[in-house]
Amino acid sequence: MTGLGVAAACVVLSWAVLLLLARRLPPGILRDLAAFIPDSVTTVRRLRKDPRVPRSAKIAVVFAGLWVASPIDLIPEFIPVIGPLDDIVVVALALRYAGRRVPRDVLLEAWPGDPRLMERLLGPR
Repeated sequence: MTGLGVAAACVVLSWAVLLLLARRLPPGILRDLAAFIPDSVTTVRRLRKDPRVPRSAKIAVVFAGLWVASPIDLIPEFIPVIGPLDDIVVVALALRYAGRRVPRDVLLEAWPGDPRLMERLLGPR
């Protein structure tokens, strides 16, 4: 049990360090990617509570949120650059799935980050 606590603390600490480093990035795609996971967690929380979101979309975004929070990853988080890649892919796929079932304005309303990133993720109308 202690090992699991240490592992969880290491993951949280690595996320905190990455967030601090991400704030120092210049505007652009790297900064957008660094902010993607925290913004996605906020979006998942907001969509889960929104009555306009159908159950299937809620299940998809909650699954993505649990995937991000899980300490078990396909690619370990401590590997620089590609560590969070599996999280980003799972969240992006879940948001695209939800984007087909939820009105675009609801998704954009739930997204706390730059709306252009969500528009890019969702694709053309």
